[in-house]
Formats: sequence, structure tokens, C-alpha cells
Amino acid sequence: MKKVISSFLALILLMGILTACGGKATNQAASTKGEKAESNSGGDGYEEATIRLAYNLPQDHHISVGIEEFAKKVTEKSGGKVKVQVYPAGQLLSDKEMNQSILTGGVEMGLNSSTLWASTVPSMGIFDVPYVFHDYDAAGKALSGEMGNKLKSAMEQKGAKVLLFADYGYAQFANNVRPLKSPGDFKGLKIRSIGEIPSELIKAYGASPVFMGAGEVYMALQRNTVDGATSGTTAMLQRKYDEVVKYLTINNYAYLEFILAVNKGYWDKLPAKTQKLIEETAAETEHSIREKAKAEDARTAKELEKKGVEVYVVPKEDLKVWKDAAKPVYDIFEKQAGDLGKELLDLAEKQN
Repeated sequence: MKKVISSFLALILLMGILTACGGKATNQAASTKGEKAESNSGGDGYEEATIRLAYNLPQDHHISVGIEEFAKKVTEKSGGKVKVQVYPAGQLLSDKEMNQSILTGGVEMGLNSSTLWASTVPSMGIFDVPYVFHDYDAAGKALSGEMGNKLKSAMEQKGAKVLLFADYGYAQFANNVRPLKSPGDFKGLKIRSIGEIPSELIKAYGASPVFMGAGEVYMALQRNTVDGATSGTTAMLQRKYDEVVKYLTINNYAYLEFILAVNKGYWDKLPAKTQKLIEETAAETEHSIREKAKAEDARTAKELEKKGVEVYVVPKEDLKVWKDAAKPVYDIFEKQAGDLGKELLDLAEKQN
């Protein structure tokens, strides 16, 4: 009888040990599973994501520097969970290919000029309408307010979310034939254009527009395929225009913008925390780039002059003549952009 009782007690003890061990194993398994899940989603709350960001500007351009910093900050702030892989200087896409790739999801994120976006979203042509933005502050206030919101909404309707407006600076005219001191001096020249609205301005001044990508301009000027080109002085310096043009006219006719945009469908699927991180970092970057634009315009114009380019700055009192000659362009923009285009012109006038 004692042996039976002893055996029974031993069996109970063994079951208790096995149960304890099993519970411990279960708890450890659950703990391991939880840690794994936490690791996969990021212990800091960020889910892993790899975002490709393409742009076509030279890497040392002030916008490029800002975009590279944006990508670095997003990756660092997320603890490496949200990786922004940058493809600079046209390595992945040309400026002509960029917008379609963003809209179709061929690339998640990209930077391109508002001028090229205007063919898809006509209201983006507001930045090319001559003499709309009188100074850097006026442009900044407009983009931070109602105008910026309206443009963002128009882009989203087409399938791209605007993350930031990157101030490129003012557009000017360079050529190798003669100084352009009045609209009449353009007559008979062939000028490289950067889009439809700038082409209309060139025609209004009596010249012939020739559309080509940024990378083609140097050779075209060198071979006299074109007589001149329009661009910002930042790009003119970086693309060595001083080697192939003699004259530069500073008339600040258009305030060029580059748009950092993300495919809307891709954006909507990102976690809210990731969206917040990207938007906050984009806002910081937009402010930083805007501060650099004015200084870079002044610096690069002086540098071009030092390199031998003859610079003519249109006196403020003469700008009315240039603006009056450009009046047909306003009508064309309103026709293309419709009611929204007129609203944007009115907002710009109030801002000025």
C-alpha cells in the first residue's frame, strides 16, 4: 500500500514538473514571437520600407543638396527602417521620363520642375507666367498659403502628392549673339525653352523657341544649333554655360520651382507614423532650400560674370516694357489652366 501511494505521489510530482516546463516553454515561445513581431514592425513604431527617390539636377545644386539631406534625415529618424534610396543626376530617370514614372508607380518618389508638370497639371504653369512673383518673399508666402494648397490639390487629383516646393530661383536669358536689353533684341534668335509657357514668352519677344532637355543645351549652344537658352544662373554655372555663351540678361521673368512628389497610391498605403515623419522632414527641407535660393542666384550670377559672361541687369523702371510685351502669355495660361489659373493669378497679384 505504501508503495502504491509513493508511486502515485511521484507521478503527480512528475506531471507538475512537466507542466511547469511546458508553461515556461510556451511563455518563452510567446515572448520570442512577440519580439519577432516587434522587430519586423520596428520597435520604434516604423514599419520597414524602401523608397526610391530620383532627380535629374547636378548633385552640387542647392536643391540637390537639400533633397539628399531630406533622404538622409528620414532614414536616420526612422532608425533605418524607412530607407530613402536616392538616384541623382538622371541615373534612374531623365526629366522627361520622371513625371509619368511617378504617376504610374514606376518610381515611388521623384523631383522634377513645375514647368514639366504643367503638361499634366496646367495650373503648375503659374511659375512660368512672366513677372508673376515680384520677389523671393512673395513666392514663399504664396506657396505656404492658399496658392500652395490649391496646387497640391490639383496634383493629387492626377495621382501625385506634393511633399515640398523646392525653390530653384529666377529664370534668366543667356545667348551668344548680342546683349538682350529689350524684348525687341530677341527678334530672329533661336532660344532653348524649358516648357510650353516659356516658349510662348520667347515667341512673344520675337524669337523661336527650341525645346530640349537640360543635358543637351551645352552642345546645342556650342554648335550654334540654338543661339541662347533660358534657365536659372545656378544651372548655367554648373552646366558651364560660360564656355558657350557671351551674354546674360537678368530680368527675373519666372520663379522656377521643383516639385518633390510621391505616387499617391503608394503614399496612401504608408503607415500614418511614416507619413508624418516624411511630411515633417519635407517641411524642414522646403524652408532650408528657400533660404538658399536667393543667395545662390546672386552668387552664381557674379561667378558667371567673373568667368567672362557680359551681364546686363534690366533696370526696375524698364520691367513694365518687358511685362507688357509678355501680355499674350497671360491669356494663354488662363486658357490652359481655366478658372483655377485665373484664381492663382489673382492670388499672386494680392500677394505682391
